Amino acid sequence: MRDLDRTTREDIEAERPGDASLPIDPHNSIRVSPHSYFTALLLGTFFSAFLFYLEIDLAGAILFGISWILIPFFALNDRISFDGKRLIRTGLIPRLWAWFNSSRHRLKLSEIEQVETHAVRTMKRGGNIFYRYRTVIRGKGLSVTIASGGDDFRRMIKGILHRLPDNVLDNRSLELRDHLTDPKETLMRAEFSRIPAADVLSGIMKNSGGKVTRTQQQSHPGSPEEEKADDLRSLANELRLSGYLLQALEAFRRALVLRPRDARLLFEFARCLHSFASAERDPRLERRALAALRLSELRAEDDTDLLIRLGEWYFQIGEWRRASRTFQNALERAGESFRTARGLAEIALREGKIAHVIHHFATAGRIAETASLRRWSRSEADYFSHLQSDEDYMELEISRVNMLETIEKSKKTALRIAFLAFPAILIGILFEDNLVANVGWAISCISLLVWAGLIISTSLLGQRIPHELVEPED
Repeated sequence: MRDLDRTTREDIEAERPGDASLPIDPHNSIRVSPHSYFTALLLGTFFSAFLFYLEIDLAGAILFGISWILIPFFALNDRISFDGKRLIRTGLIPRLWAWFNSSRHRLKLSEIEQVETHAVRTMKRGGNIFYRYRTVIRGKGLSVTIASGGDDFRRMIKGILHRLPDNVLDNRSLELRDHLTDPKETLMRAEFSRIPAADVLSGIMKNSGGKVTRTQQQSHPGSPEEEKADDLRSLANELRLSGYLLQALEAFRRALVLRPRDARLLFEFARCLHSFASAERDPRLERRALAALRLSELRAEDDTDLLIRLGEWYFQIGEWRRASRTFQNALERAGESFRTARGLAEIALREGKIAHVIHHFATAGRIAETASLRRWSRSEADYFSHLQSDEDYMELEISRVNMLETIEKSKKTALRIAFLAFPAILIGILFEDNLVANVGWAISCISLLVWAGLIISTSLLGQRIPHELVEPED
């Protein structure tokens, strides 16, 4: 039976494409996230119903037809394609908008400045957490968002991220590049590795509290234990990205039994444990995750790349002092690097030290290895230099950011008021009470119009004010 399992597992591994031989489809494309189209569909449907209520039937029918025929058509045909060199937005509406305001709808790989991936918990079932990933790709003022949802996302992410420098990618984007796989295939590998199901592991986790069994065993390079530890580590990361956190923790635990002093393995285990603790809202597990992070930091020794990633993760979870010390440690051991300078700049920004922010971004621009990273770093340094030297510009930017935060809160309030008024419309129509219905329609219409206006304002205020607009004339 063991020979059969080993043979089957080897067959699966042979069928998986390696990173170096990843097939690239020149016509690879993915559908754009339809949030904006859903918003337009909601507004169009509501106002067509309002026109029918006012007995303006022709206008209501036209608006209803546009909402339910043209908007879905535009949404289905709005895609992001990748030909191996550039990302192209192919939808009719984005093309018309780019032509109208003289903007761009193409982004070359060499122009990409930042790639950030956000994970959103969409559903929890037992010990499994189902994530939805949103990868935002930015460059030269253009932003492209790719949302997860099947094989298209995996092919697109693999095809793009493997062609970008590491310094362009954030921590989660690096993980997607290296460990994103088909969840069904990952579960099959877990079954062959005899990783129990989540419901079996749930009770064990509650009793052990996330502890890893202490052991004196240490695998040697090239030994069967070393290969098994590598396989378990790869499986654990794939399980974690697929949302099977309990099984990922078990795979990490088994790998740590074989390699208890592996600092990178400890770092990845700590991140998985922290994600599980956040989902379960368990402060005890969060403390254990932080302890594992610090142990990984102690054992990192001269692995400066790991120290930098530790600093970035400390910053992401709000441990800013610890992040600063980790970045300083990496700086002392290996000298200047782009990620270290960028991390120190973000920490200085949190602390309000604008001069330090400018210095670190200038350093990042000086040592960046690509033109896009140099361009981005220098633009950040110039922006904060203008903030420091021009009080009027700083006041304008502070007002813009404060207004943007207020608008974000107001959007939720306006939408909530609109939905609360919907029952009044329904009650007024069912009981033929025109006063109640009219009040409901009035509140809903005003709230939705305000909501739509706030959405437009958010997109406008999201852009920084060019300093040239506030410079005094000679």
